[in-house]
Amino acid sequence: MNTPADDAAAGEHRPARSEVRTARLLVSAQFLLIGILLVLPGRHDWPVPAALTVVSGVATVVGIGVMVLGATGLGRGLTATPLPNTHAQLRTGGLYRLVRHPIYSGLLLTMTSITVSAGSGFRLLTLAALALLLTVKARWEETRLARRFAGYPDYAARTPRFFPVRLRR
Repeated sequence: MNTPADDAAAGEHRPARSEVRTARLLVSAQFLLIGILLVLPGRHDWPVPAALTVVSGVATVVGIGVMVLGATGLGRGLTATPLPNTHAQLRTGGLYRLVRHPIYSGLLLTMTSITVSAGSGFRLLTLAALALLLTVKARWEETRLARRFAGYPDYAARTPRFFPVRLRR
């Protein structure tokens, strides 16, 4: 049975309806772009050497593995939307020690390798749209994580978003 203090604490973590709507819209757009990348046939706008096809296949498997490890690392905090649930904890170990969003990193690696091996200019544009969407989605999610976890801004300051390399500005 929940106490009033439990209800108040749970209320702190309950997102507003507009946030839930935005989160669902971001996820829907993401799946639409992924669907386009996976379903459209390759047009072969450029030749794809056999070696590149093999490398792309390996990168696809690695990307899927990164997504699985990232999801496993979240445990019960894993959600379908970029809103932390009541089980969410600030994760800074494992793959989260290297990047803030390993699931997105794995997704980008997977979709990039599929796009390269398809040889399609339209898929390349779709991949760029997906990368932009994931950047927007990650920033939106990070705002909510910073509200939820006091240590998130420090973690974000020292940990790259998608790739374990910091580019100097």
